[in-house]
Amino acid sequence: MTAKLTTIAFDADDTLWENEEFFRITQERFADLLADYMPPDHIADRLLAAEHRNIGHYGFGIKGFVLSMIETAIEVTDEQVPASVIKELILAGQDMLQHPIHLLDGAADTVAQLAETHQILLITKGDLLDQERKLAQSGLGELFDGIEIVSAKTPEVYGQIFNQRNVTPSAAMMVGNSMKSDVVAPIDAGAWGVFVPHNLTWAIEHAEPPIANPRYRKLDSLRALPDLIEDL
Repeated sequence: MTAKLTTIAFDADDTLWENEEFFRITQERFADLLADYMPPDHIADRLLAAEHRNIGHYGFGIKGFVLSMIETAIEVTDEQVPASVIKELILAGQDMLQHPIHLLDGAADTVAQLAETHQILLITKGDLLDQERKLAQSGLGELFDGIEIVSAKTPEVYGQIFNQRNVTPSAAMMVGNSMKSDVVAPIDAGAWGVFVPHNLTWAIEHAEPPIANPRYRKLDSLRALPDLIEDL
């Protein structure tokens, strides 16, 4: 018998508001700045490798992204990267940290509707100050019963969050655009995982969908979430 859902948790970036598109724009600018040293596709591969390598040092977010760009620029130019390029990368990061929030379709309505009937959590990873800024700008902050800004989304982290809030994992659902962090990890923790794809997804967040798992669902839009919950 399916436990009654009491808690709905949402991812933030690219689930409730746009995020990855700003990384892609900056990455394209980064490739242009280094075009004399390496083709854009090779630059992208080198940057992705640096990001993957640096997650354990810098965590997730814009600051780690900028540091990985600087590291990659130093590497691909054999330490000859002009100071002007480093300056542009720092300014690009500052622009990203100040970019206004663009809510995704259905985000505000869906969260507000479900907040009337369920405990609503925001579980996101990234830089603390940046995530707090985006949440404040979103206008959604008061709808959440709890905010969790974590360094990683693993089954253990989800288990700790549910335990701290006295939530039975099978009565919890995580909703997000990252198959790895927002779907597979919470399912492995015993919760439901709902995948709402975004047209842009960071390569590091890719994972195979757990299609055979009965607690896995995929939706084309957040607007379909209340009906899904009603039907469970």
